[in-house]
Amino acid sequence: MAAENVVIAVRVSGDIVIARQAGRELAAKLGFSLTDRTMISTAISEIARNITSYAGTGEVRLLVDDREGRQALVVQAQDEGPGILDIPRALEDGYSTGRGLGLGLPGARRLMDRLIIDSAPGRGTLVEMWKWVPNGA
Repeated sequence: MAAENVVIAVRVSGDIVIARQAGRELAAKLGFSLTDRTMISTAISEIARNITSYAGTGEVRLLVDDREGRQALVVQAQDEGPGILDIPRALEDGYSTGRGLGLGLPGARRLMDRLIIDSAPGRGTLVEMWKWVPNGA
């Protein structure tokens, strides 16, 4: 499978829509069902919105790569923001340090097959999440 690597700069709310659409298009090329494409694009919206809400700017990268021995559509959201002080707490439903509903990270985790966060205060955040490419795609 040809390696796709799409990078979307996320600075303003319109960039969230661009990232979401790029994820939906890549998922369609990979043979994901309509339901999976919707889940992927929704998860991308949630983590991209976290960039604009908490970090100001960052980027979303979309790629197809091997994860745990299988092909996966991988989404990486990276920023140079303040970082996440308490990652386990940030993954709890309803927890928010801002004005949000606290559904972004836990919601994205439920929509995707895996979600990993690498963050520390003052160092920014990398959220990597993926969904397995359907068999036969």
